[in-house]
Amino acid sequence: MPVLNERAYLQHAVDSVLAQELDGPAELVLALGPSTDGTTELAHSLAAADDRIRLVDNPAAHIPVGLNAAIRASRYPTIIRVDAHSELSPGYAARALRALDRTGAANVGGVMHAEGRAPFQKAVARLYNSPVGLGGGAYHGGARESEAESAYLGVMRRAVLDEVGLFDETIRRGEDWELNLRIRQAGHLVWFDPDLSVTYWPRESWLRLARQFRATGAWRGELVRRFGRRNGLRFFAPPALVLIAAVAIVIGMLQLTGVLSGTASLIASGIYLPLLAYALLVLVVALAPGGGGIRQRLWTLLVLPTMHLSWGLGFLGGVLRGARDTVDASRLGTRNTPLP
Repeated sequence: MPVLNERAYLQHAVDSVLAQELDGPAELVLALGPSTDGTTELAHSLAAADDRIRLVDNPAAHIPVGLNAAIRASRYPTIIRVDAHSELSPGYAARALRALDRTGAANVGGVMHAEGRAPFQKAVARLYNSPVGLGGGAYHGGARESEAESAYLGVMRRAVLDEVGLFDETIRRGEDWELNLRIRQAGHLVWFDPDLSVTYWPRESWLRLARQFRATGAWRGELVRRFGRRNGLRFFAPPALVLIAAVAIVIGMLQLTGVLSGTASLIASGIYLPLLAYALLVLVVALAPGGGGIRQRLWTLLVLPTMHLSWGLGFLGGVLRGARDTVDASRLGTRNTPLP
């Protein structure tokens, strides 16, 4: 479990791991980044109270670096990746181990089930659980067991990780997708089991959400630079929305200034149609059953475009210039800068 500034969530995450019932021995390795909110002190307190918890340092604070440090320090043949912002469902580990044995897979993952507390976080969680919000991946709503492109978190065979190499430490986001690509290229199976459920708690504020999605989009753009068509078509929808919106703004300015008029202006106005359709989609999602109270529905009107546009902007930057040192600064200060 890589950990950075998670004091409000760490106790629940650790409890959900330690409550797993397994036939054999198990340990929980926490990779501690340079937290500033008391998370490190809490982690040391938890480790002192339970000898199953072990601590390793992750001064770089990057997720793949922390994961690799924890894996190298681990002692058992199965690696279960967990997240400090999530909680494992009861029986998760035992079922995942059975799925590994039954399918012969190298990596097994389940459903990311997002939950929220306040109206904003509930709106984000609802969109996480919807194909309209994140779309695509089976772990955001798949209903049947099947071979998968990637796995959320993942329960992995240590021998396969040793064979293909651990997480690529040059990738700050999307490191799981890239690892699963190598696993599949080596001839191994990645498996999705919808009965494996992990509760995920999204970001709690609009600014943190926008930062998170911009960074994630930038690294997907970087992965497109590196791996091209191996990336699914769904990843290109948000940047297409950004480009359409940018063209529409330019055309609108030309129309307002009279530079574009007459028939040419009428034809150019067709660019507004997909944006109107998207606005209608956002409205329908906000008003649909299950949208919660009025505050949650109002947040949905802002959250859905924020997710898509932030991700799309990040993606375009990642494709054009590479992700470089972009990090997810949603748990840090006010700037998306490299960590110390």
